[in-house]
Amino acid sequence: MHIHRFEKLWIGLSLFLIACFIGIVMFGFTVLDLKVPGGDPSGKTVDPMNLTETPFADPGVRKVEDGRAEYEVYMVARKFLFQPSTGGALELPADTRVTFHLTSPDVIHGLEVVGTNINSMAIPGQVATFTTIFPETGTYGLICHEYCGAAHHSMQGQIKVVPKDEFDESTLVDADA
Repeated sequence: MHIHRFEKLWIGLSLFLIACFIGIVMFGFTVLDLKVPGGDPSGKTVDPMNLTETPFADPGVRKVEDGRAEYEVYMVARKFLFQPSTGGALELPADTRVTFHLTSPDVIHGLEVVGTNINSMAIPGQVATFTTIFPETGTYGLICHEYCGAAHHSMQGQIKVVPKDEFDESTLVDADA
């Protein structure tokens, strides 16, 4: 069988590019020590059937203990609501570092904050952690972007970002709870 020289050239070029891509990936993982993204970098997990012994037992906003103007939000995505937020807006201060901790006790859910680059999955037992700063006041929608069942379309909520001086710290969840 005769293979045309241009076909040989394209086959050779294709094999060369595949070898280059594999080499780049291997270089990244071995020499640069790159990691596959996803979830909490510490690999934190919780028992999805028993969230009572975790901070997710009382989801909400907590002030970081070290005195800085920084907050943590413990959020649970469950069929078919976000805790806190569904049924009322989650209030956060503007221009402040906020770290979200997200998990699910039942099925895979998604969390997207409309109008921002916040987009995460809530996998049962896994804790997804991400940090952001909302620079502008306003209301941001929360939606679930992973099909989670018959009422998936109703799984939504809101984040209300208010100026720092209008943020009511009396609504914070007790960190010792």
